[in-house]
Amino acid sequence: MSQDWVYSDILKEHFMNPKNILEDEAAFKADGKGSVGNIKCGDQMMVVIKVENDVIKDCKWKTYGCASAIASTSMLSEVVKGMKLDEAYKVSPKDIAVKLGGLPENKVHCSVLGDKALRAAIDDYFKRSSQEHRIQEEAAIIICQCMNVTDKDIEAAVKDGARSYEELQYETKLGTVCGQCKDKAEDLLHQYTHLYGE
Repeated sequence: MSQDWVYSDILKEHFMNPKNILEDEAAFKADGKGSVGNIKCGDQMMVVIKVENDVIKDCKWKTYGCASAIASTSMLSEVVKGMKLDEAYKVSPKDIAVKLGGLPENKVHCSVLGDKALRAAIDDYFKRSSQEHRIQEEAAIIICQCMNVTDKDIEAAVKDGARSYEELQYETKLGTVCGQCKDKAEDLLHQYTHLYGE
């Protein structure tokens, strides 16, 4: 066994002693609840929030996942308490990774579950409180300039079963002209496969 972990001390603390785990869902009385991930793939996450005067008063979570997923969600739950909803909606995986002192490159995708589950919980709160107009659609980002393929197109292809770069190309035609988008596309393919299952 290696003597040195590749994780920071902050990340190790949040993994070994995670904060705000949801122990009793029925007793929590959540104002909003969001779930993301796929248990078949290994990571699934639920985030629940209590809201008062448009501020997150409490945030709890449950996850089935790796050390990075657990630590990321633990840190996220600490960071968003006391935040206004609109501000919490914008918290990114990068923000959480920075707070944790960084994540190993092959584990960055684990941190995307928490912010997606949080946004789903906020959206759920907006629905429950008749504020659907506040739900924000994430803007599509163009990944392949030549074929005008966005991250949403890649996500849809993975949901439809694409699991390799070649299958992604077949579904979307990305990377068939200059190929400069391959690294970004493969990174997204990995993230979305992690979210939606092997």
